[in-house]
Order: sequence, then C-alpha cells, then structure tokens
Amino acid sequence: MAGIGSRARAAARILANTPAAAKEAGLKAAAGAIRAEAGEILDANAQDVAAARASGMGASMLDRLTLTPERLEAAARGVEEIAELPDPVGKVTERWERPNGLVLERVRTPLGVVGVIYESRPNVTADAGGLCLKAGNAVILRGGSDSFYSSRAIHAAMVRGLTAAGLPADAIQLVPTRDRAAVGEMLAGLGGNVDVIVPRGGKSLVARVQSEARVPVFAHLEGLVHVYVDKGADLDKALTIVRNAKLRRTSICGAAETLLIDRAGAGTFLAPLVTMLLDAGCEVRGDADVQAVDPRVLPATEEDWRTEYLDAVIAAKVVDGLAAAIDHIETHGSHHTDAIITEDQAAADTFLAEVDSAIVVHNASTQFADGGEFGFGGEIGIATGRMHARGPVGAEQLTSFKYRVRGTGQIRP
Repeated sequence: MAGIGSRARAAARILANTPAAAKEAGLKAAAGAIRAEAGEILDANAQDVAAARASGMGASMLDRLTLTPERLEAAARGVEEIAELPDPVGKVTERWERPNGLVLERVRTPLGVVGVIYESRPNVTADAGGLCLKAGNAVILRGGSDSFYSSRAIHAAMVRGLTAAGLPADAIQLVPTRDRAAVGEMLAGLGGNVDVIVPRGGKSLVARVQSEARVPVFAHLEGLVHVYVDKGADLDKALTIVRNAKLRRTSICGAAETLLIDRAGAGTFLAPLVTMLLDAGCEVRGDADVQAVDPRVLPATEEDWRTEYLDAVIAAKVVDGLAAAIDHIETHGSHHTDAIITEDQAAADTFLAEVDSAIVVHNASTQFADGGEFGFGGEIGIATGRMHARGPVGAEQLTSFKYRVRGTGQIRP
C-alpha cells in the first residue's frame, strides 16, 4: 500500500501538467479497451455474481453487481463522454486587477491523489478512474470484495488503453487485495500521499470512513430520497413521476424511498398513488391513513422513515401540508435528493429554498440524481456534505484552485 501511494503521487505530478488532448486520447483508448475486452470482463463478472448468489446476496444488491453487455457498453460510452468534456484544469474562474497594478487569477488545479472506496458496483471502476484522470488526478481505487474480479478486469483494460496512449500506468491503480486492512491504510493517508477520500457505499462503510479518515472526505451518505405530492399537483404527472422515481431502478441512490402526500390533496392523490405502486409490485408501508386505502399496505414503523430500501419497497405518509413535509424531510432525510410535485409555483419555490439537500427537484423524477444526467459525463458519488463538493461529484468537482499573481515589480509598503 505504501508503494501504491508513492507511485500515485509520482503519477499525479505528471498528470497535473498533461495536455487536455493527451488525457482525452488516453480515456478514449481506455474506453476502446473496455469494449475490446468485454468478454473477459463479463466472464469475471459472472464469477463474482455466482459467488454472491451462493452467499445469499439479495436481489437488489445482485442487480448492482451484475454487468450485462448493455451496462458494460454504457460504462465504455461513459468514459468516452468524460473524455470529451471540457478540461477543467487550468480554467481561469476569476480575474481582477488591484489598484497597485497586480493582476490576480483564480485557476483550477487537480486535487492530487484521490482515494475511492466503493462497494458492489464494478462500473464505478470505470467512472471513478475516468473522472479523476480527466481532472488531472491520480486515483487509488478500492472496490468491494463482491466485485473483486469484475473490477480487476475493468481496471486492467483501462490501464492497457492508457499506457498505449502514453499515459502513466499508475494514473489509475486498483488495490489488489480484499483485506480490509488496506482500507485502513488508505484512510490514514498512505504516508501523506492521499489528498482526499471518496466513499461510495452503504451506511457502515461511510461511517467507518468518516470516523477513521485522516484526510478530507467527500461523503456520499445513503439516499433517503423523498417525493412530496402537494395539494397543487397534477394527478397524471404525479402517477408517472412517482412510479419512475421508485421503480425505474430500485437499487440506485436516487430511487425514492419515502412518499409524502399532502392531507389537503389526499382525497385526490392517495388512493391512486398507493394502488399504482401496489399493482406494480411495490411493497407499501404506510401510516394509518395510507393503510386505510388498501389492505395490502403494511404498517410503517419509525424505522421505515429512516430506511434506504434499495428495493421495491416504499414508506408512505400523509402530512399536514408543505411545512410538515419539509420538517419530515429535514428530520429523517440524508440530504441527498428530494422532490416536490406541484403546479403551485410558490409551493415549489418554498420547497426548493428550504429543503437542505444536495439536489432538490420540482416536477421530475429523483432518478435524475446522476452526474451523467447533469451533463457531467458521470460522477463518483453524490456528496451530501457542505464543504467543497456537493451533489454529483464530476470532473470539475475533483479540482481545487490556486491564485496566480502577476506583477511588474510591485513591492508592499
């Protein structure tokens, strides 16, 4: 691990001054290598999936782990999209002149070495590797034990592409062991060689990272995502959005986990929404008002308001208006993504202003909480903290800045 850290630091120094065209060529070559070695990658993934199934892994987690030809092609295409993004490094974000003639510029610079610790999803190997490199950073990836062989195969393909394009092999490194002690070494900073840690996984992983890390952390907490249906909502729009937000793909962090319905509109919205979810195969756990709609509704417990199901399960509750909905979200949410469905612009504006989440949405599915959908070309997580990066962490969010000061001989009196 010490060697991985020192090699990453050396690669970071090279990448910080690598021209944008060279990084673009390297990433496109990496995408091509993923396609060329799709058979080997899918075989490795089948090995991981078989082991996970034998261990009793649940259906939603198996879905996160499984690669298909279509998902692998999407990963390769994602790396190409990252390659074609504007290069954030060297961008001057502000420029001004002082009365003494000094000219100052604030310019984007790489963070240095990024450590990414993630679980299950092997496609994160491609997303995280590509985004970090685009931003001029070296990256150390520590994938989950469940996706060990899949991540190795994707990483090997990417490195072959990068080196063929003349970029350093150590630009993207993958921790070659399942030993959990390796995570501890990364959190300690690898002798000062890791500049920031990005965790992407469940509550226990993120809690460990936040507790043990000796370097800054871009925390990606669980997606306790809420959809609030206001009394001013359109019924057809609400039915379509709620179904997509919950059921398009239940295992992603942007999937809705709690449905809140305005009591003033419950006569219009409650029964159709609950029935639609139940008929679509979604388990509904509700308060007394929701249970009264359909005998298939299970009683919700206090724990349900704090649970990220990542499955076809949703908690539902009738609330006394917009203020109560916002209070519920602020009390039980994780500050990830929350949505309001309403045609009342004033209610929407209040919700967007007062809900303190990284992403707030009006009249659209919460499953748009994704860097690719934001036009970032991908992301390595949704940062739910308030420092440096918040929301989808794409290439631009993986940079810092420095000030360039240009003078003509000025001295300070």
